[in-house]
Order: sequence, then C-alpha cells, then structure tokens
Amino acid sequence: MSTALRPSACPGLLRIVQALDGGICRIKLNGGSISAAQAEAVASAAERFAGGVIEATNRANLQIRGIGSEQTALIDSLLAAGLGPRTAAGDDVRNLMLSPAAGIDRHRLFDTRPLAEQILATLQSHERFHELSAKFAVQLDGGEALAMLEHPHDLWLSAAEREGERLLAFGLAGCPTDTPAGSVSLEQGHALVVAVLELFLDLARPDQTRMRHVLAEIPAADFLARLAERVPLNPITDWQRSLSPYALHIGVHLQAGTEYVYIGAVPPLGRLDPVMLRGAAQLAREFGDASLRFTPWQSLLLPTVRKEQAPEVIRRLEQLGLLCEPDQPLSRLIACTGSAGCGKGLAETKSDALQLAALLQRHDQTVHVSGCQRSCAAAHGVPVTLLAVAPGRYDLYFRDAGQPGFGALHARNLTIEAVGALLDARPRSSLDA
Repeated sequence: MSTALRPSACPGLLRIVQALDGGICRIKLNGGSISAAQAEAVASAAERFAGGVIEATNRANLQIRGIGSEQTALIDSLLAAGLGPRTAAGDDVRNLMLSPAAGIDRHRLFDTRPLAEQILATLQSHERFHELSAKFAVQLDGGEALAMLEHPHDLWLSAAEREGERLLAFGLAGCPTDTPAGSVSLEQGHALVVAVLELFLDLARPDQTRMRHVLAEIPAADFLARLAERVPLNPITDWQRSLSPYALHIGVHLQAGTEYVYIGAVPPLGRLDPVMLRGAAQLAREFGDASLRFTPWQSLLLPTVRKEQAPEVIRRLEQLGLLCEPDQPLSRLIACTGSAGCGKGLAETKSDALQLAALLQRHDQTVHVSGCQRSCAAAHGVPVTLLAVAPGRYDLYFRDAGQPGFGALHARNLTIEAVGALLDARPRSSLDA
C-alpha cells in the first residue's frame, strides 16, 4: 500500500477519528446504495461497538459515532459485510456522487451506474490515484430530476443531448449548474475522469489538495489545453442544467417506466439509531428490492415499492421515527453535531434544532443550524442558516446569490425563540431558494 502524499484528518472506514463523543467511522457507499444485509451490519456494529448513533452524511454516506476501544472489531464487521474498499489505500478516494435515484429516475438521460462502477474501480485500483486527498470529489450526473446540483466538486460530468447524441458536459471546481468547460462523448466519460485526475496530480504540489488550488495558479484554459492532448474535447454552447423545484427525496415518487415507486424518508436531523436502520432494512426486504439508497440531503430512499403498498410502507417508516412529509418541521432542518460531540461547536445544535422545529409554524424552507463556520452539515447553500456564536445563541443569515458563504447577515446573537418568531413573521417569498 502506497503512502498518501496528502494525509487527511477525515474519518474513513479504516481510519477512525476521535471526537468529543468517541470515535467516528465513515462508511462510503457506492452511489449512496446499501443492501438490506449491509444496513443491518451497520446497525449491529453501532449497537455492539459504539454508542448507537448512525449519521447520514451530506455526501450520501453513513458514519458511526461514539466508537469505544473495540475499533478493530467494528472495522472487521463492516469489512465482512462488503462495505470496505477494494484496496485498503483506495478507501479515501471513493468520492463519486450520483443521483440517489440513479437508474430509476423518470427524467434520467442515461443510467449512470455502469459508468460509475467503472470509475470507482479505477479510483481504487490505480495506485497513483491513492495520492488524492480524501476531499477530492467527482460528480456523475445523469440528468435526473432528483440530483444534488449545488455541492461543489473538483470534477463534474453531466448528461446532455445535442442533435440526438448523448454527451457528457463537464466542469472543474464547481457544480453542474455552472457553465461547462467542454464536453465529451458518453463513451469517453471514463477516459475523461482518468485524464483529469492524472493531469491534476501532474500539476499539483502536495499542499494543493483540490482542483481550485491548481486553477488559482494555472489558468483554466491552459489546463483544458493540456487535457485536450489526452482526451478529445468538444465545445458545448447554450447548455444549462435544468433544476427540479420539488423535494423529490421525501415522500412517494414514480420510478422510470414502471408501476413501482420509491419512498423518501428523513431521519430527524440526519441521525438514525440501530432500530430505525434495521427497521428500514426490513421494509426494503419485505416491500422493495432489498436495498436502501442514502441521499446528500441526509435522508434515505426505499426503492422499487409497488404503488399500492406505499401507504403501508410510509406508515411503518413513520412508526420507526422517520419523516415522510416535506412540510414537517424536522424534514427541512439540518444540523451538525454541535458542541455535544465536536470541540469546535459553540452550541448544542441538535437540541437547539429540535427546539426550533417545535416553534416553527411554517416549514417549506430548509434551515441549517451550524455550530461553527466550517458548515459540516451543509456543503451547499441553503435558504436560512443559523451560525452559533455562543450556547443557545445564533447569527441569522439568508441566502443571497450576490454574497458568498452563508449569504446576507440578517440579525446577530438571537435566541432560538427569537429565530422562530422572526422566521414565522418573515414573508414567504423572501425565503424562497
């Protein structure tokens, strides 16, 4: 196993990182997908070797918190369930985001899963790619309506159609909603990923861990000119990635070309316990295709359910404590670990978010409760952000396209009660994403 040039403090499956509440183990899921048996293995590991806290992450992965001294036993149990990388050194680089509805979304232009499998295999088996940072990330977008389009990626590829031909538009250090840098044929998608990553490693110093660091010193046009020597690139004009206005990760939604549906459910504040995860896995066996898919919205999908069985599945998901309605308070609230588990957190964000959910009368906007400036719970902009400044006290921001970061600062040093009253009094149109 080669030594990574860019060491990371990020947790992985094989690298458990300590926090205030114990060790954290991050389990990277291929395309967010996990079998029912694997989900049950995660539930058992959290129960046996940790404090029973399982988190859905904003990159559609899972992590177990509160791990004690039996780290090796926990890791071994997850490896035995097939949740590890193909090679030990390949764990960190399994950062490929797909739509949670890859292959089943009614609006997809193609099924991204075969190409994703090819890319993931190369990331893990190509020894040089093990030099990449654990944060270096790629997105493969098949044109699905259910897609996280606001997380920045070092490389993104997005399905497009021109004159009957399927293409992959692509860009560097950004999102599929950006103007693309160029395009390749669908058949060249794998070659493009390999070429971009190899060129990045050729040009980047060890301290330059992300594509944006390289492009800050090398003009994008120069990078693309060198890239064109390795893989045939084509211009793409007048193309814009379309957005879906709907919360397609919550509730019942038809799958492509079938009478089946998928059902989206939100664990409150992204946290599951073993009973909840085990119960969802059992429902996937009984009503679905024996799999679950996790999403970048820190929720899960139960795919391939018969339409007439959806009400029963929802009833049982809600019995487990999962949220299946988009206008429920907690289904639109996200919060980091906060001071209860993180040394950088300035407030107990999870308990404060629960308090806010009980106060809010209107629940049609995402509210992000962050314990510090790092914004671990949200890698993308959200309509409302509460930034902790002290225990129980927050600065309030509203998203503003003209301002970076959290957006425009609206008020300082608010209590949760004051935040609830202010949000309920604010005109709805002013909170629109």
